[in-house]
Amino acid sequence: MKKFGFLVLLFVFGLVFPGYSHADADTKIILDGNEIVQPAGAKAENINNKVMVPIRVVSESLGYSVDWKQQSQTVTISKDNTAMQMIVGQKTATVNGSNVDLDAPPLVKNGTTLVPLRFIGEQMGLKVGWNNTTKTVTLDTQNSGSGNGTTTPPSSGGNGGGTDQEGLVLVNGISFSDNRFMIATSGSTKPNVFTMTGPDRIVVDLPNTAFADSFSQGQALDSNQNGQLVVSGYPDVSQIRYSLFSNSPSTIRFVIDLTGSKGYSVQNDSGMVMIDLNNQGGTPAPPVGNNGKKVVVIDAGHGDQDPGAIGVTGKREKDFNLAMALKVDALLKKEPKIDVVLTRSDDTFLALKERVKIAQNINADIFISIHANSGPVAASGVETYYSRSVSKELANIMHKYLVQTSGLKDRGVKMASLHVTRETTMPAVLLEGGFLSNKGDEAVLFTENFQNNVAKGIVAGIKEYLGIQ
Repeated sequence: MKKFGFLVLLFVFGLVFPGYSHADADTKIILDGNEIVQPAGAKAENINNKVMVPIRVVSESLGYSVDWKQQSQTVTISKDNTAMQMIVGQKTATVNGSNVDLDAPPLVKNGTTLVPLRFIGEQMGLKVGWNNTTKTVTLDTQNSGSGNGTTTPPSSGGNGGGTDQEGLVLVNGISFSDNRFMIATSGSTKPNVFTMTGPDRIVVDLPNTAFADSFSQGQALDSNQNGQLVVSGYPDVSQIRYSLFSNSPSTIRFVIDLTGSKGYSVQNDSGMVMIDLNNQGGTPAPPVGNNGKKVVVIDAGHGDQDPGAIGVTGKREKDFNLAMALKVDALLKKEPKIDVVLTRSDDTFLALKERVKIAQNINADIFISIHANSGPVAASGVETYYSRSVSKELANIMHKYLVQTSGLKDRGVKMASLHVTRETTMPAVLLEGGFLSNKGDEAVLFTENFQNNVAKGIVAGIKEYLGIQ
């Protein structure tokens, strides 16, 4: 059976835990060299020779969604097409419906669920360690530098096994926002882009490429390697079709179906191909950022099959995130000194690495990821996260406006090892707009007044940081 992402070969867990049992108040969790901020009063600890870690901070640092059901004492961790579920006090978890034995049952301490470190390592594809002298948990992902960083191409990709996939560049994902079609790849490729008429369309051929296994997690792909991306809200484009166009050489074709003749420009960087339709006279538009404007990437967290947190009345985080991103986008488009790019402009899915790649390959000046929070029912307020010191000033400025315009409790600026703020190289922050697990916060978050005010605050923070009047 094919395993996705973090469901990798089980690690041989050869750690030896000394035989004592007490809470380690000064324990640390280090993810890829960066310390994770742990909840006060519920840090990692050694209990009966089993190292237990707070599941929410670890999971969310790795891009997983965490849902806690108080009544059933159940925690569900989800990402892409995989869901892991554990019940407090029980030594059996379920992963995609299959039972997995735990070496210790989950427990709740000060409102935080602690789970065995071994389970984290095995099910999330991490190399884990415990230093009893320093009381430090170490977590290393496959792309942190501990591995060889290579990607294995799919064996057949569903095309009947007729293509030799060795040495091919993989197409990892696609998105369409702000009249820009973006293709994320595993390496450099030379696109052949041309137009056709009757009807009007733009054709993008990528030679020596194949669909990555992860592509089908975000987009529809049938057994014949065909699919389409539905586009709405853009009058120039009706849809985008894609297919394995040729086996020799293996070529993926994308067809942008237009409603009329349209000019375009092509931006091709290692790992990202962008077809930009933002021009008026039929002449190619300049690449993003080559016009002297500051480039801002707005990232609406989650999307499609990944709903994010679920509110107390069933509202979904992905819907809040997108609504906020679209409002910020509309305001930023009125700023003559700013180019704005959305990682998604509709209910589509992008892996975390694809969101990062978009920002990296257009040389964005700043990256803003928009989210809503989840936690204990009493938790309320806004938080701002950053991972690298270069992002601290941006985090402080953005948080100032987030507090002012939201009217919610100030929960502070925090440093945490989150993928989109850790793997980007430009200043990057993640904004938590409020707690969907709190009835009061959830009710406010989905009002037009709140969203409009916070969107204005986000834009004000961006302009202040960039020095734009």
